Amino acid sequence: MGKNYTASKLSIDKLELIANDIRQDIIKSLEEAGSGHSAGPLGLADIFSALYFDILKHDPENPNWEERDILLLSNGHCVPVQYAAMANAGYFPKDELKTLRKFKSRLQGHPEREKLPGLENTSGPLGCGLSQAAGISLSMKMDKVSHRWIYTVMGDGELNEGNIWEAAMLCSKYNLHNIIGIVDRNNIQIDGTTEHVMPLEDLKAKWESFGWHVIDIDGNDIEAVIDACSMARAIVEKPIVIIAHTVPGKGVDYMEYDYHWHGMPVGLSDVAGAPPKNEQAKVALKELRTLRGKIRNEHE
Repeated sequence: MGKNYTASKLSIDKLELIANDIRQDIIKSLEEAGSGHSAGPLGLADIFSALYFDILKHDPENPNWEERDILLLSNGHCVPVQYAAMANAGYFPKDELKTLRKFKSRLQGHPEREKLPGLENTSGPLGCGLSQAAGISLSMKMDKVSHRWIYTVMGDGELNEGNIWEAAMLCSKYNLHNIIGIVDRNNIQIDGTTEHVMPLEDLKAKWESFGWHVIDIDGNDIEAVIDACSMARAIVEKPIVIIAHTVPGKGVDYMEYDYHWHGMPVGLSDVAGAPPKNEQAKVALKELRTLRGKIRNEHE
C-alpha cells in the first residue's frame, strides 16, 4: 500500500510552515555545499510543499509504489528544493541534505534517478523534462493506465529550448492529458531577466497555440497551486500547463527578484545589496525564522 498525502489534507497554514522549513533547508544545504542555485529553489518552495504534502499520490516508505504519481524536474539545477521537500516528507534523513553536491553523495547538483529512490528522472541538459513526460504518458496510454498523473516542473528560462516545444506539439497531438506542466514563471535566468535574454510574452497564448489548456496562478499561493492542480485533473481534452508566477529568492529580502542569485549560493556572492559573505546564510535564516513566526501568528 502507498501513502496518498491528499488523504491527510493538511491545512494551508501547515503547508506554509513546511514551505518555510524547505526554504531554511535550502539555505543550509547550499551554504554547506558552497555551490548551487538559490533563487529558483527558494521561489519553488510553496509549489513543492503543495506537491509533496497535498497533491501527489506517493509513498516515501515505498518510492517505487506502482500506483504513485510521477514528478519530473526538468530544470534540474533547482533540485535543492526537491531534496529538501523529499527529506521533510521522509524519503531520507534531513542530515543528508548536508551532503548536497559532495563527492559520492546521492544529492548531486542535478537529480540522478538511479542515485536516490523517489527521483523519477535524471536531468542536466535543459529542455528534456517534457519529452520525458511524453514518453511516460505514452507508455501509460499503451498500458491503458488512466489514474496516474505526471507533473512536470519547468523553468521559464528553460523555455528557450526547442525541445520543450517539440514535446508540447507531441503531447497535444496524442492528447496526453495526464501530463500537468508547471512553469516556474519567475522572470529570471542566469544572464538576466527572461524578457531581456529571450522574451516569452505572451506566454499563455504561446502554450494555447500549441494546443494546451493554460491555467495562470500565483505560484507562491499554496491554495492556488492546489486548486489549479485539482482543476487540471478534471480536464480531459488536452494537456494542461500551469503558469505559476513566483518570486525568485522568495523569503530572503536581499535575493528577491535579483537574477544574480539564479546560480549563486549564499556565502560566495558579492551581489550589490547583499550582506557580507560570511553573514549571508545567517541573515537569510534569521529572516526565514522570523517569517515562520509570522505565519504561525497569522493562523492562531
